[in-house]
Amino acid sequence: MLRIAHHPAYVHPLREGHRFPMLKYELIPLQLMREGVVQANSFFVPKLAMKEVICLAHDGQYVQHLLDLSLDAKMVRRIGFPLSRSLVERELYLVDGTIQACHYAMENGVAFNTAGGTHHAGRDFGEGFCLLNDQAVGAAYLVEKGIAKRVLIIDLDVHQGNGTAHIFEDSSSVFTFSMHGDKNFPFIKERSFLDVPLVDGITDEVYLALLKQHLDTLFASIQPDFVFYQAGVDVLETDKLGKLKLTAEGCSRRDEMVFRYCHERSIPVQVSMGGGYSTHIKDIVNAHVETYRIAVNVYGF
Repeated sequence: MLRIAHHPAYVHPLREGHRFPMLKYELIPLQLMREGVVQANSFFVPKLAMKEVICLAHDGQYVQHLLDLSLDAKMVRRIGFPLSRSLVERELYLVDGTIQACHYAMENGVAFNTAGGTHHAGRDFGEGFCLLNDQAVGAAYLVEKGIAKRVLIIDLDVHQGNGTAHIFEDSSSVFTFSMHGDKNFPFIKERSFLDVPLVDGITDEVYLALLKQHLDTLFASIQPDFVFYQAGVDVLETDKLGKLKLTAEGCSRRDEMVFRYCHERSIPVQVSMGGGYSTHIKDIVNAHVETYRIAVNVYGF
């Protein structure tokens, strides 16, 4: 069975007109069940992540300021959400959801978090709607516990995974791969293990050829024993912030390529959803749901 982390707190109230599409976290599980991609018992409810686990990837003082709701106003503006107890708890659930999904991925080959992919959060900062970096904490947790020795984070969101790169810039165990829009947020990039900056307007075939080339190299050279996949759908041509020209089919083929690389090599993969800012919420939700559908097909659930 495909296991999926989901918590009601993922749907956090925002002011009307906020550009972050929070509604998608309510719609994704509903659409998955409506289309019969998964059943209700696929979902599990995460708990609040513990501070000591979060601090495997994040600076202790930054984490304490989050927990105390004492972040300075400049950092709160950098994050882009009003700081509140419920927002911080949402992030704690996100992190635990990804950690629990790692264990399910070890059992079943792949597991998901309906939210997460909060890749702009660095070791001692939050940014771009990201307070804590769920996949970075997950990767650090696997290494700390001796569950994995060589971890590859595949970040295919249209925006660079700058926070993830920042956290693992000196790591010899966690390797960060970000394929993202060159002239897009964040405008000051961090250095990943491998960065592939993309020109505006890139289309399906060019994108997919580049992805295959780099996955071939990464899997051969790193030989990871665990993979995290940040499956942002802001690469779509319908995305307001993306600047790329991938079709829904191209995004689907992207997902299938990543899953087949992992499945054929028997490497567990945890998937977090990442970004998506298409004008119509249905385009965002449908693209995310397609990622689950492809995983179900590739892994034979």
